[in-house]
Formats: sequence, structure tokens, C-alpha cells
Amino acid sequence: MPIKLGILFKNFGPYHLARIEGCINSFKNLPIQVVALELGKSQTEYAWVTERRQENYPIVSVTEDEQLERINPFQLLFKLNKVLNQINPDVLAIAGYFEIGMLFALMWCLWHRKSVILLSESIENDAPRFQLRELIKQKIIQQYDAALVGGTPHKRYFTKLGMPPQAIFLGYDVVGNEAFHPALISHFPHPLKSSYFLAINRFIPKKNLAFLINSYATYRQQKGHEAWHLVLSGDGELRSEIEQQIEKLNLTDWIHLPGFLQQEELLPYFAHASCFIHASIQEQWGLVVNEAMAAGLPVLVSNRCGCFEDLVLEGINGFGFDPTDQEALSQLMLKMSSLDVNLTAMGQASLQHIQQFSPDYFAQSLKQAVEYSLA
Repeated sequence: MPIKLGILFKNFGPYHLARIEGCINSFKNLPIQVVALELGKSQTEYAWVTERRQENYPIVSVTEDEQLERINPFQLLFKLNKVLNQINPDVLAIAGYFEIGMLFALMWCLWHRKSVILLSESIENDAPRFQLRELIKQKIIQQYDAALVGGTPHKRYFTKLGMPPQAIFLGYDVVGNEAFHPALISHFPHPLKSSYFLAINRFIPKKNLAFLINSYATYRQQKGHEAWHLVLSGDGELRSEIEQQIEKLNLTDWIHLPGFLQQEELLPYFAHASCFIHASIQEQWGLVVNEAMAAGLPVLVSNRCGCFEDLVLEGINGFGFDPTDQEALSQLMLKMSSLDVNLTAMGQASLQHIQQFSPDYFAQSLKQAVEYSLA
């Protein structure tokens, strides 16, 4: 009998579908049956519109008719219990451990004596830490048989929380690299007539966009009319403040706000950007950095991002910076837009390095976690 492996996310976006497809492809000749589960078909936090190729595999949605944030919690848990009883997985991989639906899924596994794997990208510095909350977290994490986490700092944190190192596997944070490959996207029309830095974020405080804009203003002042432009793709609660800041700095002709773009709409920007910047003050991983590297771009990444330690090869595919040091980022912008670095070589290094972080990597690591949890 094949092992029935349930993989539970809140909602399927492009990243999640790539991971599931990686498992489907990697497990096709193995006795592992993958069941893709999501709590809801849509949510307000991420307004994804994704193509679901369900001819390859089914996606089971616990709730289908309303956005996840608007669903009555008791109704959600009732439906989740029903779905889990119907599917009856041998192993359940659960994305997250503090959301009520995910906690209930853990309790269901414990009650039914099923193996359970935690999928997580938490790092120690991604949020303020309080002793009581950390003690509760330790107790919760000890209930899992294994964990699949993002990278090196994530494993360090989970080891600190008491999970055995041998039960922690790396490879959770991946994207569908092939969709961004330069050979596939270079034909898209150039969205700007000049060179530009690219940043993609929700417009929320932790993304540190006011800092990025101020850093760019200093760079623009020093570089003059030879400066690259800056594209800030995204939307959110801070949009009006960002627009006012750009206008106040007289940068409306230099900083571009195309809005929230779906993956297909982002491809022309990835195809023709000269450098990618991610300036978050707190970030569990930062999957847009994966995407930028898969598009063959040099990267400038905040050293507070969970991906920094594993993805940024200092001086080879880009540079890290302190997201509170405005001058440091301005100087890096000057460096990248000068003749001091080989942008082509850096982009090729990004492209080569990110191949290690693929949906197949996720699948193989999850397979190891399943085998460990059942041993």
C-alpha cells in the first residue's frame, strides 16, 4: 500500500503549486500518494490568481465559497475535521503551527496517531520574542515528528526550540525556477526605456520601503541623470504614504509604481531589471529573492531576511546590507550601477546557485522527513 501524504497549506499560490508539482514529479515511481490540501481557495493577504492544472492532481479545498479570513473559525474546524477523516492521510505535512486551522490539524494527527511534519520558515529574529510565547511554541513543536524548514537559520532556531537536529530537513522555501529562466522571459517587451532596480513587496511596514526610497534618493542625488530608475511593484496599506514620499523627494519620474502584479505580469520586469533589491527589516525567507535569482539577476538583500545566509554569495551574486543603514544601501546602488562589478557574471552566479533550491529539492527533503517520521 502506498503512503498517503497530505500537504496542508492555508491557500495555494504559485509557490505552493510549484512545491506540490515537484512532489508529484519526484514521487511518480515511489509508493507515495500526494494529496494537496488548502484551508481556503482565496485569502485577502495574498491576492493570488493562479492557474490550477488539476488534470495532474486534485486540490482539496476545505472551504471554497468565501475568503479564508472571513470564515467562521468553528465552521472551518468542522469542515477541516470532515476532510481529514475522509482523506485519512498516513502522514500530514502542515504549513505553520500557530494558525488555528493548522493547530487543529496537528491535534487531529495526534488523536488519530498519524505521523506529522511541520513545514516552517520561522527564524529567531523574524518577530519580537517573548519567553512565555517561546515556551508555548516549544511545547507545540515537540509534538511534531519532523520538520522541513527554509534554511540554515531556520534549523538553528528549531534546534534551539528543542527539536532534534536529525529531525530537521532543509528545502521548504523554493519556487518554480523554470518559469523565470532568462531564456524563457527575455522576449518580453521592456517595461522601461532605461536601466532599473527592481523591488517587489507588499506595501506594509516590515518591508522597509520608506528606507529603500530614501536610500534611492541619496543614490539618485549622487549619480545624477545617469542613475538607474527604481521599480516598486506591489500594493498595500502604505501606498498613499509611499506616493507622498516619492512626490516630496521629487522622484516621480524616477520611481515607478506598477501596482500589485500577478506572476505572469511580473515576468517582463524580471526579464529586463539590472539588479533586484529586498530591504525588509523582518523576513522569514523572501521568496521574491528566489524568483529574481531564477531570472538571472544580481541581488542586494537585507541581512535580516531568512534567505540571506543561504542565497546571497557575498560579492559573487550580490551583496547583503543592514536594513537600518541608509548610506550602506546607497553605496551598494552606486556600486552596482558603476563599472566596478560584472553584472552579467553576478546574474549567472545567481542563476546557477538557485538551481539548488528547486521544487525537486523540496520534494526530496520532504521524502526524507516522511521516512524519518515513519521510522
